[in-house]
Amino acid sequence: MNDPEPCRIKQEDIEQQIDLKEENKEVETGEKHQVKTEDLSWSSSLKNDILCFTCFHCGKGFSCERNLEIEIIFHFGGKPYACDECEKIFTINGNLIEHIKSHTAEKPHKCDQCGKSFAQKGNLSVHKKIHTGEKPYACDQCGKCFIQKVPFNDHMKIHTGEKLHTCDQCGKSFSQKRNLSEHMKVHTGERPFTCDQCGKRFTHKGNLNEHIKIHTGEKPYACDQCGKCFIHKTNLNEHMTIHTGEKPHICAQCGKSYAQKGGLREHMKIHSGQKPHTCDQCGKSFIKSGVYKVHLLTHSRERLYSCDQCGKKFFRADFLKDHMKVHTKEKPYVCSLCGKSFSQMSTLKLHQKRHSGVKDHVCSECGKAFFTDGALKVHRTVHTRETPYKCSHCDKSFKRSEYLRIHERIHTGEKPYHCPSCGKSFTHFSSLTAHKKIHV
Repeated sequence: MNDPEPCRIKQEDIEQQIDLKEENKEVETGEKHQVKTEDLSWSSSLKNDILCFTCFHCGKGFSCERNLEIEIIFHFGGKPYACDECEKIFTINGNLIEHIKSHTAEKPHKCDQCGKSFAQKGNLSVHKKIHTGEKPYACDQCGKCFIQKVPFNDHMKIHTGEKLHTCDQCGKSFSQKRNLSEHMKVHTGERPFTCDQCGKRFTHKGNLNEHIKIHTGEKPYACDQCGKCFIHKTNLNEHMTIHTGEKPHICAQCGKSYAQKGGLREHMKIHSGQKPHTCDQCGKSFIKSGVYKVHLLTHSRERLYSCDQCGKKFFRADFLKDHMKVHTKEKPYVCSLCGKSFSQMSTLKLHQKRHSGVKDHVCSECGKAFFTDGALKVHRTVHTRETPYKCSHCDKSFKRSEYLRIHERIHTGEKPYHCPSCGKSFTHFSSLTAHKKIHV
């Protein structure tokens, strides 16, 4: 039998292959040799007590993965250097010394771009790719790119469907061992990460780090379009769909699409007929909690937030904030089709419907279609003759709440619109507009 053809082995690749905890994503450096992971024959029948790990060099079989790792090292003249803390094996003593820093607080390798420090020089090299944008590992299935080879290899399992790690509690399978380890906390109830501000506990350290931002007020993710800041990157990504017009969340029942997942969830209640929020004063039910809360304020007549420019009052602070853009002339919401800008997101959405020509709110009585649900509701009162908004001072009633609000000023004497030139007040905004012409 002929001896196998000599192989050129890349030292760092050996160490990647023999890493008992590949998920650590640690980067080892060493002599430039070459070996391919696929040359190792890894059997998936781990549960059987057989020689399931085979050395590609000599054909010798091992029942233990660690013994195979040591065998590979000896084939290429190496000596196994093992870490006392985690038992990870290295072929070069210098790499072991570098690795030991990961167990200590020592982080001598500092990034000159952002100041972040690392225990190992290799990890700093990988980190620097974040600043350069370099992602050398590209998936030929979907085009997704990665900075490191290990997460790239993990990603490829998504396409192959390979899931070797199975939970013995519920049978759920995972492509990566670390994902199984994280999943096991669901069964054990383990929450080792505690917030020292409020005592809330978390399964994952990443979740704790995100939670802490609530206490610090830190909002590191800023929108480069309008400057709005967010605690979580996922919230920023969701927000960006407002500017791009992207609506990736599509209803399987009617095809309507939404920019945010929450919007689709709310929409699905229309199909189910679910209206979980019921007013205990009038019995009216609502799909959305936000609309329900605003409705409750119509019974109390309480309007806490007043505009210091025109006196208009609002139930909510965010409504007032939106309204103020009318006075500042701020128009941050831009139509991607024609470039027209708007002060409010809702107005932009309505405008975009006019481009598409879609009138998806249809009257069941006469078939007339409308761009908005609000316009349809107003139209329906033509058929029902319904005037649900009743004046508490007289017997008059109105189709729309804003008509009632204007009417009640007759009884209250409220004149919210003030002339900035002479101070004269008016009940209606149109009256103020007409009056201003006197001063011109």
